[in-house]
Amino acid sequence: MSRPRAKLTNKFPGCPVESTLSLLDGKWKGVILYHLITEGTLRFSELQRRLSSVTQRMLTKQLREMEEAGIVSRTVFPVVPPRVDYALTPLGRSLEPVMQALLQWGETHVACRDGKRVMVAPGETADAAAPARAASAA
Repeated sequence: MSRPRAKLTNKFPGCPVESTLSLLDGKWKGVILYHLITEGTLRFSELQRRLSSVTQRMLTKQLREMEEAGIVSRTVFPVVPPRVDYALTPLGRSLEPVMQALLQWGETHVACRDGKRVMVAPGETADAAAPARAASAA
């Protein structure tokens, strides 16, 4: 787990929202979860290809934290070259509705245009969001 959120969790040990967020805290954990939910068991190299911007060290760190939390299982096959598979545990699978809710919210309220992220308010269309934000910023 990332240290900053872990420190917060220690101050509010009874808060289930903060405790849940501490399991998902990390730049790549949500994306890793998404790929394991949608594609099933993946090899380390397959995950690395799908997350092209992540370094090997960071991917390893995030996967180890998720394994430690019991969300992901790691299977090492004694072959040459070494093969390591990652899959969701039953606990990790139980996060699927949470990830689906995040996906739906993102599809509704976040638009990506010209390499920029634009937030879309309820009742607004993605096409109308960018000009309205630009006008209010000026």
